[in-house]
Amino acid sequence: MNAAVFHALGDPTRLEIVARLSAAGSLPLGKLTEGLAMSRQAAAKHVQVLRSSGLVVVEDRGRQALCSLQPEQLRQAELWIAGLAAQWDGRLEALRVFVED
Repeated sequence: MNAAVFHALGDPTRLEIVARLSAAGSLPLGKLTEGLAMSRQAAAKHVQVLRSSGLVVVEDRGRQALCSLQPEQLRQAELWIAGLAAQWDGRLEALRVFVED
């Protein structure tokens, strides 16, 4: 599992950006970061972290930077978390059996 994905998702602003891209598909950088309480430069840095983690791809389209979500990284994170959940389910089941016996 890529730790950079969890680092990128560990920030509320980046989570909001991921949520916006998930809902809208592709968005120009200006539209994507509209309404966030930060400068365009700060927002672009957040997008760069998402890009470096593989969660977002940015395409230059003329004068605009078009941002899109790359869901495969999210799927990999989901699978990793599901594996942990399965381990804990097994441990809890073993504890239940132990307590009931």
